[in-house]
Amino acid sequence: MAKTSPGQFFREVKSEASKVVWPTRKETITTGIMVVIMTSLLAIFFFGVDAFFSATVQFLLTFLG
Repeated sequence: MAKTSPGQFFREVKSEASKVVWPTRKETITTGIMVVIMTSLLAIFFFGVDAFFSATVQFLLTFLG
């Protein structure tokens, strides 16, 4: 593999970075809101699952203990 000079490397990086299509402000805000909503829904779901298993274990410990 041929080594490239630092100058050539940075020119290639600049060339590749110019091809990046950045999201618009609206897309970024919409995506951020969706992330918050999905994270909240998953948190509520896992809280419910945890509460269910906790109650089940507590019931079994008192019933069998």
